[in-house]
Amino acid sequence: MFRLSNNLVGILNFITFLLSIPILWAGIWLKNKGTSECDKFFDTPVIVLGVFLLLVSLAGLIGACCRVSWLLWTYLLVMFLLIVLLFCFTIFAFVVTNKGAGQVLSGKGYKEYKLGDYSNWLQKRVGNEKNWRKIKSCLIDAKVCSDFNQKFVNDTVDVLYTRHLSALQSGCCKPSDSCGFIYKSPTNWEKTTTNSTSDPDCNAWDNQTDVLCFNCNSCKAGLLDNLKRDWKKVAVVNIIFLVFLIIVYSVGCCAFRNNRRDNNAYSSGWKHP
Repeated sequence: MFRLSNNLVGILNFITFLLSIPILWAGIWLKNKGTSECDKFFDTPVIVLGVFLLLVSLAGLIGACCRVSWLLWTYLLVMFLLIVLLFCFTIFAFVVTNKGAGQVLSGKGYKEYKLGDYSNWLQKRVGNEKNWRKIKSCLIDAKVCSDFNQKFVNDTVDVLYTRHLSALQSGCCKPSDSCGFIYKSPTNWEKTTTNSTSDPDCNAWDNQTDVLCFNCNSCKAGLLDNLKRDWKKVAVVNIIFLVFLIIVYSVGCCAFRNNRRDNNAYSSGWKHP
């Protein structure tokens, strides 16, 4: 006999099942139609997420509505592991994003970013050449610096210095102020022979639109600053999602208990009223 908890679990998992279909379709579309390295970077995780949601929602839906106890038990086990993993990830996200901030420059509207200011774990992720090649491809495809150049192309250097640039624009699309390059346009700077700075980013700078400062440590630091802020937002959302998952898990436990009670009743030759 159906109970309220069984109906709730069934409804929630039916909604999840419907949501998993477009997610899975999007992953397959990216795998088959994606042309850039950035597209290919996301196809497998999206497909895995879609398949995971599809299978888990089916287990919960069938287990709750058809009184299949072993499926509902599997569903609850996966939910429990998901709650633990999400809790661990939330704590981890707060820990690794605790360090790092842009450096305020006197008389400038933007900040500059140093890779060494961020956590070692994050530094290793962007320090991996294979990882960074994919990330750099995404940044180029997203036209981060092309849009930056078009937006401020008519600025003089003094006006550009007053702009409130994003972390990526400051770190990837222009050389560090310490380089002392001569300004021509937002993404075109003339190197000076008298510059004696030890900053390796100055040597990494190139005026080619697909190079600029994409190989600079300042660009990696700018990305990490963006990532830091995004992860903190995700961590807050995770806390809300955790509360929701715990509620669903509790309702699922009630549904599992109902299944066992009804199964025991049927095996004894009578039904609950």
